[in-house]
Amino acid sequence: MAPDHGQPTELSPPDLAPQVTRLLARHLVAAEFESLPANVRHEGLRTFLNWLGCAVGSARHEAVSIAIDAMAPFSGPAQASILGRSERTDVLHAALINGISSHVFDFDDTHLKTVIHPAGPVASAILALAEYKPVSGRDFLHALILGVDVECRIGNAVYPDHYHVGWHITGTTGVFGAAAAVGKLLGLDEQQMVWALGLAATQPVGLREMFGTMTKSFHPGRAAQNGLTAALLAQRGYTSSEQGIEAKRGWANVTSTHRNYEEITGGLGVRNEILLNSYKPFACGIVIHPAIDGCVQLRNQHGLAAADIVKVELKVHPLVLELTGKKTPKTGLDGKFSVYHSAAVALIDGRAGEPQYSDEKVRDPAVIALRDKVTAEIDPAMPPDAVSVAVTLKDGRVLHLRVDHAIGSVDRPMTDGDLEAKFTDLVLPVHGEAGTAALLKACWDLQTFADAGEIARMARAG
Repeated sequence: MAPDHGQPTELSPPDLAPQVTRLLARHLVAAEFESLPANVRHEGLRTFLNWLGCAVGSARHEAVSIAIDAMAPFSGPAQASILGRSERTDVLHAALINGISSHVFDFDDTHLKTVIHPAGPVASAILALAEYKPVSGRDFLHALILGVDVECRIGNAVYPDHYHVGWHITGTTGVFGAAAAVGKLLGLDEQQMVWALGLAATQPVGLREMFGTMTKSFHPGRAAQNGLTAALLAQRGYTSSEQGIEAKRGWANVTSTHRNYEEITGGLGVRNEILLNSYKPFACGIVIHPAIDGCVQLRNQHGLAAADIVKVELKVHPLVLELTGKKTPKTGLDGKFSVYHSAAVALIDGRAGEPQYSDEKVRDPAVIALRDKVTAEIDPAMPPDAVSVAVTLKDGRVLHLRVDHAIGSVDRPMTDGDLEAKFTDLVLPVHGEAGTAALLKACWDLQTFADAGEIARMARAG
């Protein structure tokens, strides 16, 4: 019996799975910008603004410089910009480098339901393409929203099993988002889009083992490059399996023990995953944010100084210690995955921006001394965006605070003003006041641009 395309099967056995890849391709080809609700368009602009700020702000990070130097001898013609820098390179390498840059601070957006960082793979691919093949701001925004939706839907279908076994889900699903978004801008037909998604399926990248190293940021960069490659090949008729996602030996069955295809095909065009996107106020792993939020609040409410503190006790969601249980981080990147370091800098500095995750800060004796007083205990009942903090002081007082929803979560989202302040902090050192203001305005005005690639050229330095 043919599958009912209106009612996709949930948790289907591999040999009876619905035509997930084709249904997704059909939706992408038919999707129209005019059908997007105003709130979805606005969230797309917020996502782009946050992504661009992160990419420009981290342009001088060592990981970005190394990647540029390593790839330069093998790069093609200067077709696209390296954001926040003067260099230009070919489209494929620009997608890679800008994807690395956008994620290396670990300050980019997060789809909390799956912990995917959606914008990096998608925006890095399509902005590089937009400098080579001009597209309007409206088409660019539409492609960004579609790409985010695709990667998050696929992530929903396999989370948490896929993530828990060790895949870095941003890289493994981001390639689908990039392929879908680039395919939309290239005007692929249904068959070509099926091939693009199949080519994406055969290129998963990203192991959680790499967290705390430069290679974590390589994952969204490579996903952007791979997704872009997939769409370009498909455009020329390069074939793939037509069930790259759902076949018995396809992506979903190979990379996860759990599959819910309804999450991919259900409510296409109605349910928009970008509305579940969130933006980080702190430059570290998202699961640490509740602890930072609680420590900052206690510090500010009680005027705490590190010398007054005897111990700090955290009760956290299980994923916190699984992802960020590094007790003795050695580098700034390592510190982004240490709930102990993050609690310490939150109490000392009252913030957890990029300066709090420098190599020097991680090795600061005052930070180490307080870090050693922090303990974290798993509470299985604790929600992912919640924490309980208890700070014991030398005078015998014990200060308690429970955070039910961390700032930056979907329940306590960053406002447009918050995002503008974050963007300005990141971009100002690169572009100065006038350049930063112009770039900020361009992000909000994206839909009015005849050539979206102009924003990439504005974002170049020098």
